[in-house]
Amino acid sequence: MADAILAEGLVKRYGAVVALDGLDLAVPEGTIMGLLGPNGAGKTTAVRVLTTLLEFDGGNASVAGLDVVKGARELRRKIGLSGQYAAVDENLTGFENLDMVGRLYHLGKQPSRDRARELLERFDLVEAADRPVKGYSGGMRRRLDLAAALVAKPVVLFLDEPTTGLDPRSRLGMWDVIEELVAGGTTVLLTTQYLEEADRLADKIAVIDHGRVIAEGTSDQLKAQVGGERLELTVASARDVALTKAALAPLAIADISVDERGNHVIVPVSGGADVLVEAVRLLDGEAIKVLDVGLRRPTLDDVFLTLTGRAAEEDLTDGESGA
Repeated sequence: MADAILAEGLVKRYGAVVALDGLDLAVPEGTIMGLLGPNGAGKTTAVRVLTTLLEFDGGNASVAGLDVVKGARELRRKIGLSGQYAAVDENLTGFENLDMVGRLYHLGKQPSRDRARELLERFDLVEAADRPVKGYSGGMRRRLDLAAALVAKPVVLFLDEPTTGLDPRSRLGMWDVIEELVAGGTTVLLTTQYLEEADRLADKIAVIDHGRVIAEGTSDQLKAQVGGERLELTVASARDVALTKAALAPLAIADISVDERGNHVIVPVSGGADVLVEAVRLLDGEAIKVLDVGLRRPTLDDVFLTLTGRAAEEDLTDGESGA
C-alpha cells in the first residue's frame, strides 16, 4: 500500500524556537493517522507544512504523490483542510459559503450548487442553508467548515482538532462522517484533543513531542508499551487497605499503590480475568470487605502520562500557537 502522506526529517524553526525537529511520518492510503501531542509539540505546524500553507527549513514531504513545495499548486486541488477554528464567512449563508468554495475550485456553476446542497444535507444543515452563518451555533459552524473541506472531494483530508467545542451527539455524528470518508478511500490525518476520538478512529497513532515522533503504533500497541493491567479495589476501611495490600502482594508485578483517604488500592498485574478471579479468592480468604473491584487496562491517557510526563487533560486543551 502506497503512502498518501510522507514526511522525512521535517524541520521548521520560528527564530530560536524549533517547532519541527526531524519529523518522520508515513500515512498509508485509505487510513486514518491520529497525531497526538502536548500543546506546542508541533502538530499544527506539521499540518500547515503538509497542506502547503507553511514553508519548512529542512527535510522532504509529499502528499498524494506530489512534493508539497514543487507540486503545491496541483496538490491544493487534491486535499481538504478543516482547521481548529471554523474558516467560514459569517456574512454569507451556509449555501453561499459552500457554493463559493466550489467556484474557487472551478467546479462550474451548477456542479458547485449541486455539491453545496448535497453537503448541506449530509451535515444536517438544510434548514439553516439560507441563513447567514453569523447566526449559526458553534457546532453548526464546525460542521459547515468540514463540509467546505469536502467540496472538491479530496483524496487526502487534514483535520486539525475537528470536533473541538462540539457537544457529544455532534461529535459522534462527525466521527461517523469521517469513517464513511475513509471507507470510500479518503486518507485522513487527524490531530485531536480527545483521546477517545483517536482510540475510535485512528488506524495508527503517532505521538509527537518537541517536534518529533516519540512513539507510533496502533492504539493497542501504544497501550502495551505502558505495560500491564491494574486491579483497582475500594475496600471498607483503612484496616482492610493494609490487609488487601498484603493479601495481593503475590499477584503484583510492580509496587502496589494506595490512596488511604478513599481506601483505594491499585495493584499492577498480568493475566487478565484469571488474576481477577484469584484476587477475589484471596480477599475472601482474609474476610476483607470489598466495596468495588475491577480490572483496568491502560488507556491512551496512561500512554500520554508515560511518554510525555504530563496528563492528556493538562496538555491537550487550546491547541497550539503556531507550533
